[in-house]
Amino acid sequence: MDLVCLDLEGVLVPEIWIAFSEKSGIPELRRTTRDEPDYTKLMAFRIAVLKEHGLGLREIRDVIEAIDPLPGAREFLDVLRGETQVVILSDTFTQFAAPLMRKLGRPTIFCNELVAAPSGEITGFKMRCENSKLTTVRALQSCGFETVAAGDSYNDLAMIRASKAGFLFRSTDRIRADNPDLPAFESFDELLSGIRGAIGG
Repeated sequence: MDLVCLDLEGVLVPEIWIAFSEKSGIPELRRTTRDEPDYTKLMAFRIAVLKEHGLGLREIRDVIEAIDPLPGAREFLDVLRGETQVVILSDTFTQFAAPLMRKLGRPTIFCNELVAAPSGEITGFKMRCENSKLTTVRALQSCGFETVAAGDSYNDLAMIRASKAGFLFRSTDRIRADNPDLPAFESFDELLSGIRGAIGG
């Protein structure tokens, strides 16, 4: 039984932190998992920058409400969900994901949780599990699923490589160069075709 596992940011929706960086005028917040493989280090950096500027959950959610899915993402997801089971595996947070899931037709998402003070200050975060994407893929496989995975960042590589087929989607030149054996696609049509080929095989 096949199950497709997709990353969220950079694949189906724009990068939330880049959008917030542009809105807030804080260039340091453009750094994402495309740049920093260590997610704990990246989040600690983000939380420190937010605290320095007196920004919190409310300001970020205001930006997220204005974010739309990438062009063609909703249609791609609708077609894919009509053909097979799909789950989104993301290192984003439930507090960020809700409005985006509404715009994507409410697909299933597994993500993490922010810790915030009543004032909205973000004080920490709770990962759903260690190495969340890889751990989830392995758990799904232990339940009898054959996974096919796609993502764009360093934190997607483990789930991609653990799956029976995996793809890079709109990734960076560096990640593509470091992983030349992984098929790399730029359009949703290409990704859909690759997934169909993997499932059909």
